Amino acid sequence: MKNLTDLKALLASPRNVAIVTHFKPDADALGSSLGLGGYLKKKGHHVDVITPSDYPEFLNWMVGSEAVIALSKKSKGPEIKSAAVFEAAEIIFCLDFSNLKRINELGDLVAKARAAKVMIDHHLEPEQFAGFEKWDVTAASTAQLVYDLIDSLGDRDLIDPPIANCLYAGLMTDTGGFRHNNTTAREFKVAEELTALGANPSEIARLVYDTNSLGRLRLTGFVLSQKLTVLPEFRTAYMTLSQEELKKFDVQTGDTEGLVNYGLSIKDVQMSVLMYDRGEEIKISFRSLGAFSVNDLARRHFEGGGHKNASGGSSKLSLEQALEKLIKLLPEYKEKLNLNS
Repeated sequence: MKNLTDLKALLASPRNVAIVTHFKPDADALGSSLGLGGYLKKKGHHVDVITPSDYPEFLNWMVGSEAVIALSKKSKGPEIKSAAVFEAAEIIFCLDFSNLKRINELGDLVAKARAAKVMIDHHLEPEQFAGFEKWDVTAASTAQLVYDLIDSLGDRDLIDPPIANCLYAGLMTDTGGFRHNNTTAREFKVAEELTALGANPSEIARLVYDTNSLGRLRLTGFVLSQKLTVLPEFRTAYMTLSQEELKKFDVQTGDTEGLVNYGLSIKDVQMSVLMYDRGEEIKISFRSLGAFSVNDLARRHFEGGGHKNASGGSSKLSLEQALEKLIKLLPEYKEKLNLNS
């Protein structure tokens, strides 16, 4: 890690610490934040965890989630509180994102804050805004980078079962249950060590993967039966959801998570895309197999990015226009999409 010795010195005495993660946090974002927060509290620091939005209900089991300051369109209270937290902070940890745009309006608060900034992340092409960095694109999850940091600071013995569970959840989900091609011996080693420290793999898997609302299950059935389209010529599958369809199934934060992966389960498909209309913008999830980089596609054309085989993006176009734009781009990528055929 960049400047580890200086960070250790900075953490040697109690500090006001803010931890912030990206918009619509997933299990890795929230798990790494709450895991780190739990550790820092045991070291005597005052810690506030802030998210730029709500997060899935199926993550509410994580210890510390009840105290998260989650920004909401319905109330200005969390927004006012987060501004005060950043102003008072002596250290700000930025987890699971490497560009301040990923935290929306909080980005300006973090940029202007006098606090020392620590960035812990594994996404491509980071913005260099932090004085301390633990950035590793070869790591499958930010949660394992947090684990590595705690270990590097000599405090592995402070990881208790609640902390281990949060970090394990991040590792498990960002490897797709240890099925994605980012899973290596390193990930299994960290999983083994977190389990030895008290993480409960079967219970975490049940809480994350097998705790669904009826609406979420019906949404999945609807998407697979009515909204999934395959373009064999371009080895691409796509799904779209309008605002009306989202309302019909009472879609909550996290309900669309994982839908895009179904497209990749189809034989000969190399890229899967999910587009859905949030109202203020079109949210896009990209997934791919093998050598094809959806990160390149998302960055060049949809104001996004992330990983080579898993990226996100957005568009201010209508849902129909955004889909049309994607389809018109596919001939440009046809050769690369067919490399593994």
